[in-house]
Amino acid sequence: MPSLFDPIDLGAIRAPNRMLMAPLTRGRSTDGHVPTSVMIDYYRQRAGAGLIITEGTGISREGMGWPKAPGLWTEEQVEAWKPVTEAVHAAGGRIVPQLWHLGRLARPAVIGMTPLSSSAIEAPYIPGKPTPYTLPRAATIDDIRRVIDDFGTAARNAIRAGFDGVALHGANGYLIDQFLRDSVNHRDDDYGGAPENRIRLLIEVVDRLIAEVGADRTGVRLSPNGETQGADDSDPESVFVPAARALAERNIAFLELRELSPTGTFGNSEAPKLSPAIRKVFPGPLVLNQDYDATSAQADLDSGVADAIAFGRPFLANPDLVERFRRGAALNSPDTRTFYTDGAKGYTDYPTLEESVAA
Repeated sequence: MPSLFDPIDLGAIRAPNRMLMAPLTRGRSTDGHVPTSVMIDYYRQRAGAGLIITEGTGISREGMGWPKAPGLWTEEQVEAWKPVTEAVHAAGGRIVPQLWHLGRLARPAVIGMTPLSSSAIEAPYIPGKPTPYTLPRAATIDDIRRVIDDFGTAARNAIRAGFDGVALHGANGYLIDQFLRDSVNHRDDDYGGAPENRIRLLIEVVDRLIAEVGADRTGVRLSPNGETQGADDSDPESVFVPAARALAERNIAFLELRELSPTGTFGNSEAPKLSPAIRKVFPGPLVLNQDYDATSAQADLDSGVADAIAFGRPFLANPDLVERFRRGAALNSPDTRTFYTDGAKGYTDYPTLEESVAA
């Protein structure tokens, strides 16, 4: 069986190892969602990952409801991403943006308008968040067509900015997930009701991304088990297994699953994992994500349920995570106080193993 350090082809992207950097929102862009110079160093430092999947990157003003997260819908944003991708490539890395529409989780104070969702159902308030969410409006067919176009434009912009492909954020209770799950999607048209209707937007967006960048440069993230940010489903296997089968038919570059566990640190659930069922219908590169360490990651490669593993917070605090795992070295601990603050502190100042030894 392969090890974490063996290469893998993710479609057209030749990853030198099977340790992907999972998307991590950090809020270091400008108020106008333009990447900043400190992001160049951040991503360059982590170029040792088999593939970097960037933090969630907005496809439009409407969908970008997180302060200071980056976007890919303006020319200024495209130009600001270019030195980031150039730095990663110069360091021998590969990088794709995670294309993101928050749907009902976008706050009007950030986007300047009423948020959009599958149905007019307000997301539950999460303690610790600054304000409750707002009642969204249900997307019309014209809205859906416009959103698909926005994903297409962002994908074209990603290639222009020098990215190696794109990754669609279809997970974690955001817009695509709001169409997939019946706790949020109460529609009675072609995008609601039966599972084949609820997966329709996901597949139409993926088809547009494929038309823009190719199937072999298109990845997808799903979160098939448990409740996330108010999004849940009464029978997730009936939705996510057909979705995975449809993605397999399109020969996408990879499918990433963020699966909750009973003891998850950032979200947990008793709902059974669907990766074994999805593995049966998705023969392409399957990437798993959630609270992995080196031992558990290798175990899932050995079992065949996964072809690669995506690591989030370990990469956040350890720019040289691959080398640390290779040597069995200790890891830096992430500083939660600086996850979403400005500047380099807690962002680009985590020491590498070599720097720690020298100190």
